[in-house]
Amino acid sequence: MSNNNTQAIKIVDEPAETQRSCFEKVKMKASTLDKICAFLGELIGTGLLVFLGCMGCIKNNTYENTHFQATFNFGLVVLVIIQCFGCVSGAHLNPAVTLAAYIYNMVSLTMAGVYFVGQMLGGYIGYGLLKALIPESAVAFGGAHRLCVTTVNTEISSWQGCVIEFIITGVLILTCCGVWDPRNSKFHDSVAIRFGLAISCLAITAGQFTGASMNPARSFAPALWNTDFTDHWIYWVGPLGGSAVCAIVYKTIFRREVSEDKVNNKLRAMEEVPLS
Repeated sequence: MSNNNTQAIKIVDEPAETQRSCFEKVKMKASTLDKICAFLGELIGTGLLVFLGCMGCIKNNTYENTHFQATFNFGLVVLVIIQCFGCVSGAHLNPAVTLAAYIYNMVSLTMAGVYFVGQMLGGYIGYGLLKALIPESAVAFGGAHRLCVTTVNTEISSWQGCVIEFIITGVLILTCCGVWDPRNSKFHDSVAIRFGLAISCLAITAGQFTGASMNPARSFAPALWNTDFTDHWIYWVGPLGGSAVCAIVYKTIFRREVSEDKVNNKLRAMEEVPLS
C-alpha cells in the first residue's frame, strides 16, 4: 500500500513540463492535430445537422408537424452545432460555405478538400443513423419521396428551383461574408444565433418550393440512401453557384480592411450609448 501511495505522489508532483497530452506523446504536429480536429468537427457537425434536422421534418398520420416547425427546427439545429463546433472548424457544415471561405482566403485548397470530405461523410452517417433509429413509416414520409429528399415543387420548373436555391444560398453566403468581414471581427458573440435565425428565415421562405437545402451535403445523403436523385443537380448547381458569385462580389466590392484603432473606437462608442 505504501508503495502505491509513493507512486501516486510522484505522479502528482511531476513537473508541469513533463505532463504531456496523448497527442504530444505521439509527437503529433500542431498543424496535423488542427486538421484532424477540423475534419472531425465538420464530420460530427454535418452528421448532427442531417440527423437532427431531418428528424424534425417527420410528418405523417402518426407524427404531427408543420412547415414552420420543421424549418425553424433546422435553424435551431444550426445554432446548436455552431455553438459546439464553431471554435473547432468554423462549423461550415456545408460545401457551399467552404467554397465561399476558400474564395475569401480563409481556408487553403487542401483544407477545403478536408472539409468537403468531412461534410459529405458526416451527412451520410447522420442520415444512416436516422434511418436505423426511427420507424420505417417515418422515413416513408407518406409522399412520392422519402424523408428529407429535396425536390422541386411540381408547380415550378427545375430552372426556377435552381434560381431559388442560387438566391437563398447567396443570401446565406452574404451573411457569412458579413460575419467574416474584418470590420466585424470584434462582434462575434452572437454568431450562432444570427446564423440559426438566418437559416430559419430562408427555410421558411423557400422551403415549400425547393426544400431550401442551400447545402449539397444535406441533399446528397438522403438522395443516396434512398436512391432518389430527382432534380438532384439543382442542389449542387444552385448552392455552389450562388456561393461563388456572392463570395466574389462581397470580397471585391464590400470587404474593407480596418485598423485596430477604428474597431476599438467603434466598441467605445457603443459602450457610451445610454441604455434608456
